[in-house]
Amino acid sequence: MALWGGRFSEPTDDDLRRLNDSLPFDKRMFEQDIAGSIAYARAIEAAGVVTGEEADALVQGLYAIRGEFDAGQFVFDRRDEDIHTAVERRLTELIGAVGGKLHTGRSRNDQVATDFRLWVIDAAEKIDGQIHELQVSLVRQAEPHLTSVMPGYTHLQPAQPITAAHWLMSFFWMLARDRDRLADLLRRASVSPLGAGALAGTPFDVDREALARALGFNSASPNSLDAVSDRDFAAEFIFTLALAGVHLSRLAEDVILYSNPLFGFITLDDRYSTGSSIMPQKRNADPMELARGKTGRLVGNLAGLMTTLKGLPSTYNKDMQEDKEAVFDSFDTLAVLLPVVCGVVRTLHLNRDRMRAALGDELLATDLAEYLVRKGMPFRQAHHVVGRAVRIAGDEAIPLSRLPLAVLRELSDLFEEDVKAVFDFDQSIARRRALGGTAPEAVAEQINAAKAWLLAHQPPDESPS
Repeated sequence: MALWGGRFSEPTDDDLRRLNDSLPFDKRMFEQDIAGSIAYARAIEAAGVVTGEEADALVQGLYAIRGEFDAGQFVFDRRDEDIHTAVERRLTELIGAVGGKLHTGRSRNDQVATDFRLWVIDAAEKIDGQIHELQVSLVRQAEPHLTSVMPGYTHLQPAQPITAAHWLMSFFWMLARDRDRLADLLRRASVSPLGAGALAGTPFDVDREALARALGFNSASPNSLDAVSDRDFAAEFIFTLALAGVHLSRLAEDVILYSNPLFGFITLDDRYSTGSSIMPQKRNADPMELARGKTGRLVGNLAGLMTTLKGLPSTYNKDMQEDKEAVFDSFDTLAVLLPVVCGVVRTLHLNRDRMRAALGDELLATDLAEYLVRKGMPFRQAHHVVGRAVRIAGDEAIPLSRLPLAVLRELSDLFEEDVKAVFDFDQSIARRRALGGTAPEAVAEQINAAKAWLLAHQPPDESPS
């Protein structure tokens, strides 16, 4: 039974059907479509549109259809245009003509907007749970490495010494922001369009606020024109996933670099490494390369959706059918990627000796400048003095710490015997104990704060990790 077509004298061209029909991808919203229809059946019962007996028949039929889906027994018809058509067609087959009353006062415009919001809310909660697990893995990896010193880099050049725990925890806070964005999205997405009709609202006495509550929304949309055309929640969801992908890509890039034998800072577990079909010695960080590569896909989905939305007139337009595949693909991509990245982090082996062996005196150049600052020299002048010392050490091909005191005193008479104490990597990190610094005590405080954050942002139905 078609949902439309009475004013047409010829059937839809088969080529147009293939272009127009969205069933191949929107059928994954069957749970949301049936849930929305059950709630709507009760709403139009309360409004006097259908009798209690008719509403019971509608609801029982919808439950039966959900059972068919759950059992993998639902059979689609070639004429099913979308998931809404399929469900209503099957409902009419099961309960007869009363099935046609379900759509009274409702349009596929508000129906699909409702289904899609419900789907995105569920998907956002699933992604939030997966990111939570990755955060837990990062904290657990960081805890044993409060004093594991490694080079820190800017511009991928040696910069200053940091701890491995500090490095790992930097990604925790990136992911925390991603989860904050998901929480904000859930709040804004929890607005029900159902009852907005095609664009002008419903002429029946439907209690839209009660209908919204029945579906778990916080409120009903205040404007029917906006309700059927708003896809901010989809754009916000896909942006949040793309940015989370960017953060995973940054982690992946570090892991790829640090697992390279030239660095040797970390070793990937065999379960999360791959080999070469021709080079027996190879140990590739393919999972992290895929994390880096798939971020391009996530960003591309975002760009595509934003481009689709940018020029649409009010209100619903068929262009909006293009919103779902991009959102579904981004969710599927990240949902597959996150458990693998979590596994990589959870099983990662950090090589303390290799990290410490990579420390060079040049990483303490800033500490040397700070030594002069403590002696009373302005930092900008100290920066230039130490820069000259670094140049001399380079010309002499000796470590900065091996420059004779006499040479240093030629640069500034503030240098004294105690300058030797500067060249101690453990003391260097220990001095950076202000909030957010790399000192072991500061990172320990950071880890405690992270644990408190995790408890305050526990995913639903999850026991504390």
